[in-house]
Amino acid sequence: MSHEPGDRRNGRMNEVSVNGLKIAFERRGAGPPLVLLHGALSDSRSWRRQLDDLSDDYDVIAWDAPGCGRSSDPPEGFRLPDYADCLAALLAEIAVERPRVLGLSFGSGLALEFYRRHPAVPRTLVLASAYAGWAGSLPPEEVRERLEKGLQQSEWPSEKVAEAFVPTLYSTSVPDEVMKEAAGIISDFHPAGMRVMLKAFAEADLRDILPIIEVPTLLIYGELDQRSPLTVARELHSKIPTSTLVVIPGVGHECSTEAPEAFNAEVRSFLASAS
Repeated sequence: MSHEPGDRRNGRMNEVSVNGLKIAFERRGAGPPLVLLHGALSDSRSWRRQLDDLSDDYDVIAWDAPGCGRSSDPPEGFRLPDYADCLAALLAEIAVERPRVLGLSFGSGLALEFYRRHPAVPRTLVLASAYAGWAGSLPPEEVRERLEKGLQQSEWPSEKVAEAFVPTLYSTSVPDEVMKEAAGIISDFHPAGMRVMLKAFAEADLRDILPIIEVPTLLIYGELDQRSPLTVARELHSKIPTSTLVVIPGVGHECSTEAPEAFNAEVRSFLASAS
């Protein structure tokens, strides 16, 4: 592992070599460490509102997962345990110990797998718009449909992918500028990285982890989430003994960008109570 130039807590993108992969991340603020794990077809830019706000009190680290943003594409056989081990190696390289871990959508499943493989590392978990993996939260026919559709879309022009995907992330009342920002991020997706991430999450069944979680856990969902509906939220809440469930009214899957003030307030309150 080696650092590349610019690895400073200055709000700029930093890069580290982890097991042969370039991993990019943004780091801001000072205080207890808080790690942000984005969803599929996304990267660290989706956490702009959390980096701006929460860095007042926390050392906030938002990575670009392998195959996303400025990070390298992973090998074709990369799966959720590999993402989790890559994250652990990144945190060890940049000397982050006992972080609070916040994941959204795919990032929430990654947070669960990270807890499975490295249970002594996370101090708390915040799981937003979470699944226990697609295989662990959705009917098999829906998993097949999502995977097949996603693999087809990975071959489409980027603008067409954004046009198809963005409306499923938000409520109908979301401001246009929020959707445009999301479309810009999605349009930069890596086709190879998208395919690996889709396969990893389609195969993931994390239900066995839920009852053994011992750290304080916050579940945050949008009331109108189309992709990870409240039936999934209630199932996770019933299985994680340490969990608290919060539902943000009137917003969709990307609750962190559609209602950032409410989202950040819930995260702050939880982290303060759990420390």
